[in-house]
Amino acid sequence: MTRDGARADIVIVGAGPSGAVAAKRFLEAGLSVVCLEQGDWPDYTRARAGFPDFELVARKDFNWDPNARVRPGDYPIDDRASDVTALMFNGVGGSAVMYAAHWERFLPSDFRVRTLDGVGDDWPITYEELEPYYVEVEKQFAVSGLDGNPALPPGEGPPLPPVPLNQVGRLGAKALNELGWHWWPGANAIATRDYGRLHACVQRAACPFGCPTGAKASPDRTHWPDLVAAGARLVVRAAVTRITTRADGLADGVCWVDADGEEHFQPAGAVVVCANGIGTPRLLLQSDLANSSGLVGRRLMMHPFGNAIGVFDEDLESWRGPLGQYLHSLQFYETDTARGFVRGAKWNLLPSGAPLSMMLPGLWGDDVAWGPEFHRQLRARLGHSVVWTVICEDLPDPDNRVVLDDDGHGVRLEYRTSENSRRMLDFHLARLDEVLTAMGAVERRLSGGIRESGWHIMGTARMGDDPETSVVDRHGRAHDVANLYVFDGSVFPTSSGMNPTATIAANALRCADALVAARREQPVAA
Repeated sequence: MTRDGARADIVIVGAGPSGAVAAKRFLEAGLSVVCLEQGDWPDYTRARAGFPDFELVARKDFNWDPNARVRPGDYPIDDRASDVTALMFNGVGGSAVMYAAHWERFLPSDFRVRTLDGVGDDWPITYEELEPYYVEVEKQFAVSGLDGNPALPPGEGPPLPPVPLNQVGRLGAKALNELGWHWWPGANAIATRDYGRLHACVQRAACPFGCPTGAKASPDRTHWPDLVAAGARLVVRAAVTRITTRADGLADGVCWVDADGEEHFQPAGAVVVCANGIGTPRLLLQSDLANSSGLVGRRLMMHPFGNAIGVFDEDLESWRGPLGQYLHSLQFYETDTARGFVRGAKWNLLPSGAPLSMMLPGLWGDDVAWGPEFHRQLRARLGHSVVWTVICEDLPDPDNRVVLDDDGHGVRLEYRTSENSRRMLDFHLARLDEVLTAMGAVERRLSGGIRESGWHIMGTARMGDDPETSVVDRHGRAHDVANLYVFDGSVFPTSSGMNPTATIAANALRCADALVAARREQPVAA
């Protein structure tokens, strides 16, 4: 095994949003940083939006499913015992390379679920503690949006103006106004004018498939080029296999394997894991660390998801826009037990996209997309259809979990959608059916419980004050190992009904700030 260079103050595992935000804070504090990323830099020459072959190749190089993509940084995920397929990207930028860039803060109630509704757990922190970090990461990620959303406490909003509503957004907003229901322009990590390294969005509705414009904020664009220039060492194609510890119990570095199969050791004073809600428990389990509570890998949450699609007589030009969201609604977000379930869901309105997207059975619920009716359906849908999506809060269940597969290389998911989530999804789709009717849709299609929808992976290394019921403390430090930290979405005690990246980034910055503030008292491997 090769010992890699000098000991770093911090070694970070994973170059996604949490790893990038933490690395920035550590460098600003004068700490030396090495980041090991098992994938590679994204290849945007393969991002083909605007070219004739776009839809033929979009779901190859930029496929959400690692089992279908099978890039060098991917590892097998056995999801046969799961209701939902885990979707993620392993590479510089993490899954933000493929996210739709919806940038949603959690609401104050999301941090107090046990107190308010008697389910799940309260977070060891509050919205108010996280709010200044939300403000900071919105600047780092070029977030576009509008101040004053009545669903949130007053405070500083995003740095850029919102993406245009276009015809689709105006139609949706009009219908919600007629129903007397909440809506607000969507917040997106999409530049609406040139901002830092990013260019203004040109609305190709291709955000999840490698933004060719360079408008979508992902850390490979917003963070890592500057961090590397400032002295961070970023090693790609570096698959970390285990965290090592000394006789006194402190972590002293990580072992990793390069693209040629050669083993390396990176010594460090402290280890920060940012490998997402599946990769993080995988590494902790492989290392046999931080699991005295027995909760590593448990309480997996993946946001049950549904679509409500409307087709309209008029041409709405819905092949363009942010994907991304035009607007969102939180009208039925808070608990009303009369509905037969607790907690709630967020809706967002999207363009329906390019031609073949209109014909995908998984999106439209068609039994058969191809055949004699193909051209008629395509003409009816392309530019004439809109998509509402529903993101349901997923309550933590210790039986929903990530476990190592038999050879210890990949993982197996065991996940079942709860009855509470099923009732929630049915209720929200029924309300969206009302919205589509108010919008004037001539055809409405509702799809719930979509399997290929596990973009939001949380909860598998729970944060809390009690070592018996959590893996890490309120600052992300493992209860069992004094210099081992977890900063990604696996620490979430509950999932909320919001897209998680904003909270992942804000919490990572908060935790990194705490580590820097206490660094003189922080035990480290010398």
